[in-house]
Amino acid sequence: MSSKKRKPTKKKGKKAQASAWAQARETIGRISLDTILFVTGLVMLAVALVMLLAMVSNFKTGAMDQSGVESGTLEHAANYAGIFGAKLAYYMMNGLFGICSFFIPVFLIQFSMRLIRAYRTSVLKWFLHETFLMVWGSVALSTAAGLFAGLNNLFDFPIGGNHGNQLRDMFIQHVGMAGCVAILLVTIILYGVYLSQRTKVLVRLAANPKDYLRQHTATPSPLPFEEDEDEKKEKSIWSRLARWSAPKLGKSLFAPTPSKAEEDAEHTDIDDRDPNAKRADTVIMEFTPPAADKAEPTRPAARTATEPAAQAVAVTLERPGDDKHAEKNTLGSLPDELQPYDPRKDLENYKFPKLSLLKQYDDDGITINEQEQRANSDRITQVLANFDVQITRITATIGPTITLYEITPAPGVRISKIRNLENDIALSLSALGIRIIAPIPGKGTIGIEVPNNKPRIVSMESVLNSRTFEQSRYELPVALGKTITNEVFMVDLAKMPHLLVAGATGQGKSVGLNALITSLLYKKHPAELKLVLVDPKKVELNIYAALEKYFIATLPEQEDPIITDVSKVVQTLRSLCKMMDHRYDLLKKAKARNIKEYNDKFKSRRLNPNDGHAFMPYVVIVIDEFGDLIMTAGKEVELPIARIAQLARAVGMHMVIATQRPTTNIITGTIKANFPARMSFKVMSQIDSRTILDRTGANQLVGKGDMLFLSGMSGADPVRVQCAFVDTPEVERICQFIEEQPGALPPYYLPEVEAEDSGTAGGGAPMNEALDSMFDEVARMIVVEQQGSTSLIQRKFSIGYNRAGRLMDQLCKAGIVGPAQGSKPREVLISDLGQLDALLATLH
Repeated sequence: MSSKKRKPTKKKGKKAQASAWAQARETIGRISLDTILFVTGLVMLAVALVMLLAMVSNFKTGAMDQSGVESGTLEHAANYAGIFGAKLAYYMMNGLFGICSFFIPVFLIQFSMRLIRAYRTSVLKWFLHETFLMVWGSVALSTAAGLFAGLNNLFDFPIGGNHGNQLRDMFIQHVGMAGCVAILLVTIILYGVYLSQRTKVLVRLAANPKDYLRQHTATPSPLPFEEDEDEKKEKSIWSRLARWSAPKLGKSLFAPTPSKAEEDAEHTDIDDRDPNAKRADTVIMEFTPPAADKAEPTRPAARTATEPAAQAVAVTLERPGDDKHAEKNTLGSLPDELQPYDPRKDLENYKFPKLSLLKQYDDDGITINEQEQRANSDRITQVLANFDVQITRITATIGPTITLYEITPAPGVRISKIRNLENDIALSLSALGIRIIAPIPGKGTIGIEVPNNKPRIVSMESVLNSRTFEQSRYELPVALGKTITNEVFMVDLAKMPHLLVAGATGQGKSVGLNALITSLLYKKHPAELKLVLVDPKKVELNIYAALEKYFIATLPEQEDPIITDVSKVVQTLRSLCKMMDHRYDLLKKAKARNIKEYNDKFKSRRLNPNDGHAFMPYVVIVIDEFGDLIMTAGKEVELPIARIAQLARAVGMHMVIATQRPTTNIITGTIKANFPARMSFKVMSQIDSRTILDRTGANQLVGKGDMLFLSGMSGADPVRVQCAFVDTPEVERICQFIEEQPGALPPYYLPEVEAEDSGTAGGGAPMNEALDSMFDEVARMIVVEQQGSTSLIQRKFSIGYNRAGRLMDQLCKAGIVGPAQGSKPREVLISDLGQLDALLATLH
């Protein structure tokens, strides 16, 4: 009996041991790569600090510990780092590079800081620089000690170390002391030339200062410390070489790390991008299915949009009798009427918002959970294998919110078979929802988008601080966020030309509008952009009221810069239609096809302001809660919006409308036809997704800024983007920064809408009937004030807009005021009350 009981105990012990090993492996597997690197960096930092302490202590305690270290009988060390520190300092400072050995712990500290992600240092660059300086410095110090014997008496170790002494002796043996000094000078000069082209200027200046100064005072040339074109080209070559040599898969710790302004690759328009191109900053992990055969796996500063298009042509003045020398006089010395017009001159001290106003987040960076990605790839492969779907390859591209798994099906596998397994794959991954792209356009793969367990925040600061945004040539650049491949996603509102935004409540629609407006504020000058903000909810866009004296365009009688009253919305839309017609008249007179050509002609002084021409700023109309306007005003709102959307692109007027109810009675066929660009956040049903995008997919988003962007180009597919997060306090800081700047532009008023534009909607007699009972009183007020506008009549006499408009038309017919001049007040043609009384006598 006893023997029978022992055997199961033995088996049970083996099972327990195997289970313990399995648990241990699982526990180790849960440790992420980021954690391993963090711990390694802390250990390396501790070692480097101990090494640095030992080497610093060696200056004081080296003589006391040296004999014991050399004989191997050291039992009590005077070094602050103990026996280990005494031996380490002796080995490094005596046996290696002397004082230059300090480069070793310094580099280890830099490397550890990179591992724990405290600083974004370029490990490879600093390793090469510090290695060269350490070797060269040890030889140079040893050579100096050979020339000046007193240097060896400063410390208890050779100043250049044994390494420097040996190389110095070798050079002296072959080329002598003079040759050794020459080698050191040449190498350090070459190193300086590698760092900067200024080194060549300094060498020339040191060699012949008189000749150099004579040449560079006779003709304009770069200053000795000014960066010239050769240096810029060299920097560009080295930066391209560094990007080309960077690893294509994953991130290398030794790869040169770009600065924040260069961390994003150079932007290409989403409609023109090669779908097969891979970026250096895209994190791709490749997994090979166990049963599948292995297959070969098959980023100059540009002129910004705000710069004048007309080029400054230099005027050359030649002196009589002097053919060799000519003085060039730039346009800066010409009269103002001959200089290109600068729209920013009226507010030339305006400062653009700073990036420090935006918040930085700790998790704003690429994070890789290799265990999660590998487990998901294994589950996808297993589910497909269970339904007899064979694949040859699977790769994972990690984005801020989702990971795209690209699978290459085996020959003969039908795409529809994989598409029908969407729910089965979601069940195996325990995901909130997946989205299958079958096939990925331009690729022979099928995409499965899976939400990450820990989504990453894409901050607005990281997007606006990218080189993509800084070097953008767009007229109205809008930075929306980052794509699956961690590219900064940007669009040009001037080319879209109008945008329709939809999304359920709390899914990021308001944040998307804030990101759009913030992008424009960071890139455009107040003289180049005006905003018309409509917010029936009264709380979403109210934070932009502080921009009234810079960016907001309103009606003359409007008190609140943000339009919240539905009746004012209708009046504003009709006023915008009138502005659009007036701008087209100016384009016709200027023989220009669009606003860009017109403004270029005006800047180059080819259009006369006396003929009514003026610089045209872009006008962006943002309408939030469009569904509420449709339900309240209906066709009165829809028809002018449709007219603006059809015609206003060429004159620089662009519209963005947003709604949380993307239904067919809100987003009608007329609206959809004139708003080709769509931006959809998460919606509640497939019907809503089809209404906004004409396809499903928006109902499968994960929320919190996850969106699909449809450019509206023929054949284009939606692009999945994680919207940049900009919080209300950030927007308030930006608006406060702009509001507190000294100076202001004149108010930008929209044109007044005449009474005939609204017919007899408010009731009243036609314009050709008897004069209004208040005609004489209003006329006297106009002559006394010497300014005439409908809003002035409304305010002074507390009457409605329609009656004030009829009075203004009667005053115009009577010759008291002149015709309308756009947004400017009417000219008063009567100069005194006596002349007015004589005119009134003829009218009655």
